[in-house]
Amino acid sequence: MTRNSFSVCKMLTEELDPEKLHRKFLASLLELQNVERGSIWVKRTDGYQCVEALGSQCEMVRGITIPFDRPSLVGWVIENQKMTIGEPGLDKRHYKEIEDQIEVKSRLILCLPLFLKSGEVYGALQIIDTSAGGKRLNLKKEYLDLLQDIVDVGSIALSNSLIYASQVKENQKLRHVLDQFRAEERLIGRSPAFLKAIKTAAEYAGTDFPVLLTGESGTGKELVAREIHRLSRRNDRPFLVQNCSAIPDTLLESELFGYERGAFTGATRDKVGLFESADGGTVFLDEIGDMSFHLQARILRVVQDSEIKPLGSARPRRVDVRIISATNKDLREEIEKEQFREDLYYRLNVLPLHLPSLRDRPEDIPLLLDHFLARESRRMGTTPKKLTRESLEFLMEYPWRGNVRELENFVKHILVVADGEWIRLEDLGVHFTGGQLKGDGQRSRFAGRELPRRGEPQPEASADPAEGGRTPGTIAEKSAFEGQSWEEVERSYVLYLLDKHKWHITRAAQEAGVNRSTFDSRMKKLGIRK
Repeated sequence: MTRNSFSVCKMLTEELDPEKLHRKFLASLLELQNVERGSIWVKRTDGYQCVEALGSQCEMVRGITIPFDRPSLVGWVIENQKMTIGEPGLDKRHYKEIEDQIEVKSRLILCLPLFLKSGEVYGALQIIDTSAGGKRLNLKKEYLDLLQDIVDVGSIALSNSLIYASQVKENQKLRHVLDQFRAEERLIGRSPAFLKAIKTAAEYAGTDFPVLLTGESGTGKELVAREIHRLSRRNDRPFLVQNCSAIPDTLLESELFGYERGAFTGATRDKVGLFESADGGTVFLDEIGDMSFHLQARILRVVQDSEIKPLGSARPRRVDVRIISATNKDLREEIEKEQFREDLYYRLNVLPLHLPSLRDRPEDIPLLLDHFLARESRRMGTTPKKLTRESLEFLMEYPWRGNVRELENFVKHILVVADGEWIRLEDLGVHFTGGQLKGDGQRSRFAGRELPRRGEPQPEASADPAEGGRTPGTIAEKSAFEGQSWEEVERSYVLYLLDKHKWHITRAAQEAGVNRSTFDSRMKKLGIRK
């Protein structure tokens, strides 16, 4: 018994997985008592649940929950916090229904409490004798006392493993949330124009009225729509997006309203439309100004009457959706051109919100650059690059006609083509067509100036990269590889090939003149991953 006890204690200190620990611990105790059936129960919110069972037909017991209002030996032990012995058929505490489908019945049950460190009982362990007359169990007092001591040690180990598993699960959940947070597009800015727009969006979130977002392409209208939905009472319901300019009118109509089988050739089954799918939530209609007059009339009915009628259906259906629409057009001009319905405009424009262009919020450019540089570097598995002061000044004065979307695409490109740790002014010439800033009527020391090219003679510069230079003296005739290590050159070349071939590793390896396994090995050594 002593040697077996030592083996049990050793096993308890080595195993952390709750399921494996439950199984091993229970099996050890059954061996000590020379029986073949047993189970472990834990108190849950709705009753006592069997988390592990061993023996013939144990799968019929594992996972069962005994309600609190039904008598059971397990429940008695947990509530009274002490060991007991019960004889099925004679003991009224026995939950006999559990063995209705089991061929070999229990003859004698030894049930022991499972304690936490605090002394609280959280579960119970059953050792079951199925032999004729129930004569295998050793019920001598000194033996049971020793057995209870072993179970006490084991119960603490079991509770610790459950806490550990819970923490692991919680960490995995937090990591998943963090990964989602990192992957999501975020609203970033501190300029007065940006903060005013976000404050207005938050105020709009408290209502269910339609919102019309206006502004140039790339200003983040969909992100703002998502933020309004997130802050609204509908945030636990769907947020569905439809770009009204991306697909033909006939297809757009079926996407929005759905159709019934037989509504047209090829309609072999019913299709639920976007409005019906988003019931209780929010529908974001992007580029609403490109929608046809015919569809505008159908949208008007949704806004006015909260009704839709799928194609081929004779009866309308009620829907509860909030509509947020967006456009980069001047809808008043479109109304004058008879390209947009005036009645729909007033229905959609209950809560108007104009989003500022990036030119109107230049102080946000450094924040956005930092965010995109960090995010894209993380995705590429590389160290984030830094901007020299002169390159940052250029980027802050650049007009960014594509707004935040253009800036984001710039970051993706420059991270691949820029060499070394710093992104310098001469690196920018690789990205910007024409290599110069056109000023946009603003006073700028870069206006009309050709950006220097990498490898071209440069003027004398400061030794501090943050000041915009490389090293003291003239940089004439220096190579683009100047100051780089072999690993940095190789990293730049690998990233260049991957970007060129859209991360198709086999094609990148072929251009490099090596087999795929060698190229993949070099990627891992350099810490490059998609």
